[in-house]
Amino acid sequence: MGDSTDRDRAIQGARPEAGSKRYGILIVDDEEAILESLRLTLSGDYRVLTAPTGKEALEILEREPVALVIADQVMPGMSGVEFLEKVIELDPRIMRLMLTGYADLSSIVRAINEGRIYRYIAKPWEPDDLRQNVKRALEAYELAGENVQLASALADANERLRKENVYLRRQIEGRYAFDQILGSSPAMNRVFDVLEKVAQTDATVLLSGETGTGKDLVARAVHYSGTRKDRPFVAQNCGALPETLLESELFGHKRGAFTGAHADKLGLFEVANGGTIFLDEIGETEPGMQVRLLRVLQDGEIRPLGAAETRKVDVRIIAATNRDLRKDVKEGRFREDLFYRLRVVEITLPPLRERQIDIPVLAHHFLDRFNKKMGKDLRGFTNGAMERLMANHWAGNVRELENEIERTIVLSGDAQTISVEMLSEDIRGEGPSGAIAPAWAPDDPDLNRAVDALKSHMILAAIEEAGSKSQAATRLGIPRQSLQKMMKRLGLTDSET
Repeated sequence: MGDSTDRDRAIQGARPEAGSKRYGILIVDDEEAILESLRLTLSGDYRVLTAPTGKEALEILEREPVALVIADQVMPGMSGVEFLEKVIELDPRIMRLMLTGYADLSSIVRAINEGRIYRYIAKPWEPDDLRQNVKRALEAYELAGENVQLASALADANERLRKENVYLRRQIEGRYAFDQILGSSPAMNRVFDVLEKVAQTDATVLLSGETGTGKDLVARAVHYSGTRKDRPFVAQNCGALPETLLESELFGHKRGAFTGAHADKLGLFEVANGGTIFLDEIGETEPGMQVRLLRVLQDGEIRPLGAAETRKVDVRIIAATNRDLRKDVKEGRFREDLFYRLRVVEITLPPLRERQIDIPVLAHHFLDRFNKKMGKDLRGFTNGAMERLMANHWAGNVRELENEIERTIVLSGDAQTISVEMLSEDIRGEGPSGAIAPAWAPDDPDLNRAVDALKSHMILAAIEEAGSKSQAATRLGIPRQSLQKMMKRLGLTDSET
């Protein structure tokens, strides 16, 4: 019953809200069956236009208002990437989705580089997943338009209206805070699903993951997307201070509580009252501090150093760690009762090497940011450079990738595009083989047959390694129902698995 309810909510969430605009969507594919399938899936909610070639699609764009284009990757005459480049020239605000197979990763990289696609849709697709992707793309399109209007209004408003619009802008930033967390890989989609649910509650959250995976960014997104977004968000790295100073920083102190305490000090828990406190590196706290934190979680009370009375605080706690707290609990380095109080909801952020397909999007995001910061105009990456970035292990995760892009731009000189030679020696030394090319590749010149052969190989390998279809579907990043449909279409029987 629960699964059915969740599915119904997901389907409902994929539909436009009542009274929303009927946006124009242009679908471009040389296969009539695909055009018809997409038309039937989307025409109930949107104004759907179709074209069998890129040339005809461009003619439609000249005369019809369109918010989103969905283009096949491989088309005769004009490829999907070439078509999307021309769409950018006509109207860069139009959102771009691409239909693609699983095997053509180098083409996906080129599409992200040159066509600047918002998201790619793997064939075959689930109708509800497609509706969800379309809805999110159109929300981003609408938000871009709203931001332009807001900027114009702010420029013309008087001081009173300016203050009101600043407040409104902050509300919008809070509502769309998750847009700052980039990624469309299955691993990140699972994280987004949990974040969207937990943000609307006051539940204590424990973020775990390697250094550089973006725990601070996720903590802020949870706060600014929730009911406390208009209240303070404060952060403290628990590993940055010795225990006594950390206690004073978090709980405050009274004048004379210790040498050098010349005045009362308000602690961060009181500063954050009504809002959220983010305790980074919670696993580095000493036993005494763990007891004090447990009291806050249990009773909502703090006691400043040197004070006789306790004070009530209403604070949401989000904690983060790169340690294995379960192991620390077993070895007596972390209190078990505090661990379970902190992990009401635990979210594990995947390392960058497990979300390789997100690297191009992140790399372009950092490129745009540092271009603006440094007054540069680099327009992208060569395919070779992007392949090296995707092949790297990234021990420092997203933070290391960010530093690599910043370093490259600093040293770019008059270059217009980032090439392999401009990357650091460590990145250049990592060849693309092994991380980009699959260990097995079909030997068939026909693209459709080759893609089907690769899918069959991956499915059979996943089932053999995982031991069941359910686990194999999880490993492949698709629903179990999708796996069963795919197996049936590919002619894979239970005897083969």
